[in-house]
Amino acid sequence: MTEKQHSRINKIKWYHTIQLEDVSTNGVDNSSKRLEFLKLPDLTNKSVLDIGAWDGFFSFEAEKRGASDVLAVDSFVWQDKTWGSKSGFNLAREVLKSKVRDLEAEVYDLDPKLIGQFDVVLFLGILYHLKHPMLALEKVAAVTRDLLVLETHIDLLNVKTPSMRFYPTGELDMDPSNWWGPNILALEAMLKDVGFKKIEITYPTNPSIQFSRPYRFFRALRHQLLSNRPFNDTLNQSRVVIHAWK
Repeated sequence: MTEKQHSRINKIKWYHTIQLEDVSTNGVDNSSKRLEFLKLPDLTNKSVLDIGAWDGFFSFEAEKRGASDVLAVDSFVWQDKTWGSKSGFNLAREVLKSKVRDLEAEVYDLDPKLIGQFDVVLFLGILYHLKHPMLALEKVAAVTRDLLVLETHIDLLNVKTPSMRFYPTGELDMDPSNWWGPNILALEAMLKDVGFKKIEITYPTNPSIQFSRPYRFFRALRHQLLSNRPFNDTLNQSRVVIHAWK
């Protein structure tokens, strides 16, 4: 790494924690831990699409794991619509001497006629930020050849029918860019509707326990103590990773 590259690292507001030679970026996201939850398949000679790439941790990881072609897509961050930017992605790609391609586009603009289809599509931490989640999943399904890895916030775990909670302002984490909290039943139904035939929860590893009321009670209590969030706001909320196959 050159001295100039090294100095640029400290000037960037990083979201992902990426190892760049002897330096680890000061990201707010524990990217390596999230990677464990994803349970990615063998990516050797696979084409991979990373939607909402931000600094590109998962794009570069896919390349590292042998993917033959990786396309990183973002718009909200790369067009400076939030506190991040494309600077981190550009610098990381430069330092890593990566061949990951990039495309500035909204998820709603994804079209197989323009970008083709990909063996594995990563759709991580994006769905609940979108005003039109069903339309987004239709677009994502259209560019997925085989496997979609979906990671998202979920809500209404106490509701026994497919449901979504709407956050009109900043109800979720005081972040106005958070719009929806679907429950598991809604996610499964939506994914089937857009063409995925096999759907598997890969995180949490034991959903029957971690989505049970006692577990959710203690999880909500822990969140209240650690983050000062209202108990009832977290009682029926969690995160989930779903693998969905065509």
